[in-house]
Amino acid sequence: MMFGPLKIRLYGDPCLETKSKAIKEVGPVERMLIAAMFETMVACRGVGLAAPQIGINEQIFVVDTGKEIFAAINPKIIRTAGGEVMEEGCLSIPRVLVDVKRAKTIWVEFTDQENHQVRAQLNGLVAKVFQHEYDHLQGKLILDYLSPRDRTRIVAQMKKGTYAGNVLGDDDDYKRKI
Repeated sequence: MMFGPLKIRLYGDPCLETKSKAIKEVGPVERMLIAAMFETMVACRGVGLAAPQIGINEQIFVVDTGKEIFAAINPKIIRTAGGEVMEEGCLSIPRVLVDVKRAKTIWVEFTDQENHQVRAQLNGLVAKVFQHEYDHLQGKLILDYLSPRDRTRIVAQMKKGTYAGNVLGDDDDYKRKI
C-alpha cells in the first residue's frame, strides 16, 4: 500500500523536542504508520526516521541501512560499549552536519511490527542509526551535541536564513541523512 511521503517536521516544531509515549499494542494502524514511515524515509534518502519527525510523539522508528531493515516499537538501549565520532545529518535539520559521539556497540530490546520481542547486539552504522532515532523519541536532536556557543550560533543563522551549512550531495550515499 502506497501512501506517498509524509511531511517531515523541521527544527523548531515542538514535536521534535517532546518525549514520546510508549505504544500499548501494535495493530493495523501502527503497521500502516510504519509502512508510511518507510516510504517517507526512502523518498527522503534517509537511513532512519522516528515518529516525532512526522508529528507523532509515539515510540516508533524505522531503519534501513541497506543491510539492516526493521521497525522498532518501544525501544530500549540496555547496554553500550566503546565509542566513536561520526558526522550525522538529520532529515528534520536540513544541511546541518554534526560530529556526534555514539557507542560503537549497543544491546537493545524492542517490539517489531509483528509484535515480536527482539533482543539484539548492534554494531557499526546500524548502532549509530538506532541511537540517533532513539534520541528523537527522547526529544533530543543532533544540535544538542553541539557546544552551547556553536548551537546558539547555528540556530540563530538558521532562524535568519543565513546558515550556509553543509549540503549533502546526491552522490554522498555514505553520508545519508539519519
